[in-house]
Order: sequence, then structure tokens, then C-alpha cells
Amino acid sequence: MVEVSNAELHVMQVLWKHSPQSAQEIVAQLQQEFDWHEKTIKTMLNRLTQKQAITFTKQGRSYLYSPAVSQQAYQQQASQSFVQRLFAGKVTPLVAHFAEKGKLSDSDIDELKSLIAKLEDKQ
Repeated sequence: MVEVSNAELHVMQVLWKHSPQSAQEIVAQLQQEFDWHEKTIKTMLNRLTQKQAITFTKQGRSYLYSPAVSQQAYQQQASQSFVQRLFAGKVTPLVAHFAEKGKLSDSDIDELKSLIAKLEDKQ
């Protein structure tokens, strides 16, 4: 599993929206949202490359970066890891926690009901 920090995840999100992108394009987008120095962002690009979370190709004097892992694959890995670490691999306590704290909207509840109905139909 590719492990990325919260800051590195912002870089990944930029690349998931559109890729390939140059370092300068990535820097420009992230600096609109965060007060990060260009060198910090380039360090994150290097770390993500070392972790094999992103790849790059050289085009002239610049590098074009692309994600090596899809957003869906990363979300699946990260959510499984999260549930395993905090809830011993069980999803029910996670959903119960959000339900008890009033963090589920009516649309969340409707979507969960629909998902459960689909799962029951498959059995």
C-alpha cells in the first residue's frame, strides 16, 4: 500500500483532477489553497515519486507528473487500513459512531439504505 501524508494527499488530488502536469502547474494550484513554498511542494513531488505514488516523464526541460495509483484504488486501500486500525476491520462500529454523533445526513442514510438493499439482493 502506498502511504502518503495529508499534505502529499493534496498533491495527489491535484493530479487526480488532471494529469499529466508540470511541477510549476502543481505549485501554482497548491499555492492558491495553501501557504506552501515552492520548494516544499517540489519536495513532496520527490517523496511521492520515491514512494511510487506518482510517475514523471521528462519533456524538454520540465517534468510532467501523473498519478501511479488511481484515486479509487488509493481510497480503497486507505479506507481498509483506517477501518482495520480503528475498528478492528469492522465497518458497523464506524457507521454506528457517525450515526450516534448525528453526523449522518438524511441523504447519507438514504444512500446507506440503498446500498444495503443492493447487497441483500445479491445474496
